[in-house]
Amino acid sequence: MTAAVPDLPDPLEAATQATRSLQGLSTELTARVPQLLEAMRSVGTGLELHSTLDRICETAAELADARYAAIGVVDEEGDGLSDFVTHGVDEDTARRIGRRPDGHAGLLGALIREPQTIRLADLSSDPRAAGFPPGHPPMRTFLGVPIRVQGEIFGNLYLSEKHDGGEFNDYDLHMVRVLATEAGIAIGNARLYEAARQRERWIDGSVAVTTALLSGGDADDALAVVAEQARRLADSAAGIVLLPAGEEGGLEIVAVSSDRPAKSLGVVIPPESPVVERLLAGEAVFVDDASTDPRMLSRLADQYGPSMLLPLHSGGKVLGALATPRARGARPFTEAERTLATQFASQAALALMMADAQRDRERLAVYEDRDRIARDLHDLVIQRLFATGMMLESAQRKSIVPAVRDGVGKAVDELDVTIQEIRTAIFALQQGPAEAPSGLRTRVLREINMAAVPLGFKPAHRFLGPVDATVGELTGKNLVAALREALSNAFRHASATRIEVVVDAGAELPDGSSAVRLSVADDGVGIPLGGRRSGLRNLTRRAESLGGSSWCGPGIGDDGGGTTVFWQAPL
Repeated sequence: MTAAVPDLPDPLEAATQATRSLQGLSTELTARVPQLLEAMRSVGTGLELHSTLDRICETAAELADARYAAIGVVDEEGDGLSDFVTHGVDEDTARRIGRRPDGHAGLLGALIREPQTIRLADLSSDPRAAGFPPGHPPMRTFLGVPIRVQGEIFGNLYLSEKHDGGEFNDYDLHMVRVLATEAGIAIGNARLYEAARQRERWIDGSVAVTTALLSGGDADDALAVVAEQARRLADSAAGIVLLPAGEEGGLEIVAVSSDRPAKSLGVVIPPESPVVERLLAGEAVFVDDASTDPRMLSRLADQYGPSMLLPLHSGGKVLGALATPRARGARPFTEAERTLATQFASQAALALMMADAQRDRERLAVYEDRDRIARDLHDLVIQRLFATGMMLESAQRKSIVPAVRDGVGKAVDELDVTIQEIRTAIFALQQGPAEAPSGLRTRVLREINMAAVPLGFKPAHRFLGPVDATVGELTGKNLVAALREALSNAFRHASATRIEVVVDAGAELPDGSSAVRLSVADDGVGIPLGGRRSGLRNLTRRAESLGGSSWCGPGIGDDGGGTTVFWQAPL
């Protein structure tokens, strides 16, 4: 979107009209016209706003032979100063003076309320003067001229203390007025250039955010990019992204960009906060001083000053919020900055929605592919393995050689195990979103991997049936504890070299009701007579508390050597 650029007066024409007004005046004034033209040329050089203001101050001081010069920039409300640029005051003096004038009182305030030329031989005698703060250099003579940009008051040009100790005369007044006219043109150009550059930076920032969100990377990294770009573009002390906190309500801080350590991550702004209520309603909130605003209920606001809190909403849906607070005492956000930040937040919200839609499409494609693989395994692989097993069983019955019959029988058993493992894989493929880290299958595998370290080998494992989908949280928690106890017993007492773990979600209790059954089989020394049974009693108590049972049987060693611990509970 391109903003309309108003027609600006031609600098040469303005200079010509201004110098015509000097005709008929004294020879001294006419002799200073070349100096004035050179000053106007210098002022019109460059487009960066602050350097332009510095150049105007320096040129005005040289033109009027003044020791000190300053420009006070009127704020958007028109009742104070948003910036104050000086010439002739060194850094040490500026530090002693401290805070710069705000334009609410004294001669500076009078020039804001009544923008007209003021020339004084002794400013301390003027009733409008409010005096100087401690450390301020002494000043007596004073000349103040308003600067207009496109017909509106931009600020005022102040001069004080001629080098020769005299007063500002009519010649100085005429020269400074002409310079103020040229300054208005230069400032207008600089403001337009600065506004164009600012829009360009915000557009580039929006592109960077969109690219990061749609790159398919980690969602947290993408949100961090939003926070970093918002902080950089708004020139704020921090960039903060907040998302809805879930059932408890409010907004949770999920990404922070700041020079300080991000101790605020995870902090929830309560739903009773007036700011949260407005943000979730899709309204932007602009705060002049977050540390004193009663609407800011969080302690985090104590360290900040001017702040923008913007809803991340798109398509009528509020996805979260973006905050860009500045440090306490920093300049407030301009109207242009508020507009650009609001547009940036809308663009970021749209990119968030597009990224979510893209991830949904990718997940759907993965689930469809998993369904296809599961169907192929079930319809093709298992059927062929089952047919092969039937052929082997037929061959086993026809064979008269015992060794062949035994070998074929073992092959059939291995095929049965393979079919069970493939069915376990099919159930895993047909589970819901695999990203649930607390699923029973994941916890069982974690216990098996942990036991592999002291055992020196990894136990084999199989899952039968939809384990994650059918086993409840309480039963799953007790099953994992039972598995941990059984693996610990196998390590400490059994001296096993082989362990097999099976979790069967398709088991049945004696009364025919559905159950989940855990079996941990080893080829160790078995349970010695008269040995301690505390571990087995723990397993039994856990199972019985859920309406299930636990018992022991032969192991998987030669001739049934070792032990198999069974544990089951109703679903």
